[in-house]
Amino acid sequence: MDLFEVIAKRHSYRGPFADTPVPREDLRRIVQAGIQAPSAVNGQVAQFVIVDDPKLLAEIAKIVDRPACNTAPAIIVCFTDNREVYKGIAFPVEDCAASVENVLLAVTALGYASVWLDGVLRVNDVAGQIGRLLGVPEAFTVRILLPLGAATTPGKQKKRLPFEKRAWFNRYGG
Repeated sequence: MDLFEVIAKRHSYRGPFADTPVPREDLRRIVQAGIQAPSAVNGQVAQFVIVDDPKLLAEIAKIVDRPACNTAPAIIVCFTDNREVYKGIAFPVEDCAASVENVLLAVTALGYASVWLDGVLRVNDVAGQIGRLLGVPEAFTVRILLPLGAATTPGKQKKRLPFEKRAWFNRYGG
């Protein structure tokens, strides 16, 4: 699959996953794609915990009760070191987002499915609970959960607005 096909096929899969493990070699390749993402002044503040231990997956599913989390054979947790990297400014959200998009494209390229979960982490100390469960240092922030595996039903990317409604050359509105 070429890059543009991967981009066109990437979708958010919120359903249950097949009971099929994701090989660690695939998980390493997927997360390596995230590690390769650009970061502000190469600060590399986005970091990952790859969870494939069934007991830890069950604990995460208790905290985040979603079909994808309840059945995922693996979950990638992206967290950030929030240190300032450029003139007193930190870029954890931007760096995490770039890394996670690379991860999602790699997931798709290897034939798996995933969904970007972050809103659920922002309430009831869910991010903190997961961070403590996984031993993430308290000064860091758990930002994204990516449950992943083989989808049980085919997915499709939702329709996007056409180019002409979202992009212009040289001036807004063309």
